[in-house]
Amino acid sequence: MGGDTLGDRLDEGGVSVMSGCRFGVERKRWELPFLAEAEELAGLRRVMRLHLGLWGLPSVVHSAQVCVTELVSNVIKHVGAGTPTCLAVSMKGSLLRIEVSDSDGRTLPTLVKTAGLTEQGRGMALVDGVAVRWGVILRGDSKITWCELATDLQTADGHVGGTQVAKVEALLGLCGLKVRAGSPPREPLSVMEAAEAATGLVADLLHWLRAHGFDTDEALDRAHLHFEAGVEAEDVTSS
Repeated sequence: MGGDTLGDRLDEGGVSVMSGCRFGVERKRWELPFLAEAEELAGLRRVMRLHLGLWGLPSVVHSAQVCVTELVSNVIKHVGAGTPTCLAVSMKGSLLRIEVSDSDGRTLPTLVKTAGLTEQGRGMALVDGVAVRWGVILRGDSKITWCELATDLQTADGHVGGTQVAKVEALLGLCGLKVRAGSPPREPLSVMEAAEAATGLVADLLHWLRAHGFDTDEALDRAHLHFEAGVEAEDVTSS
């Protein structure tokens, strides 16, 4: 009976953690028009890394960069360098959706499966290898080539990070975070307000450590080492 709310569970240490996300991560669809040139590929990969980092999806960066590189390279090779092109990225449920549109509806990407993986069809074979699914949408004289990548999300506005992140979300809830003035009781905070509260919680933990005779700089160094080790473990698991 306890005090667990719907969707909460206990971890191995008996701490109540949520199976979902209390605050939500806003991931709005975005588009980037450009001219399909080989010189643009590195910049597109940087853009993907930046945006997916802001979306809290670092484990998908490599696969997304592969897909963008190959989809745009396909336009350059089969439609022509300098073709007006547009990259669009969005969420479809828990899947990351990548779309590359161009002005040629006649030249369609093909998947060629050969033992030696020849140059023709190689790009789409790479996309096929990392994506859950991919396809083409024809719109008059233009087309959209799309692919969808799996994430560790349960919902489009959820978060990844496992037990560590879930514990912090539970702590933020237990801290009795402020209710905005004029807001209905128990209305959840935005993710930005929760981030500010999390920063305050870190500061409070530092006060606790100092009050109990611990070196706060040393504690921060140890915490950063634990964080980096966790990130490396996640990278190994996702690779």
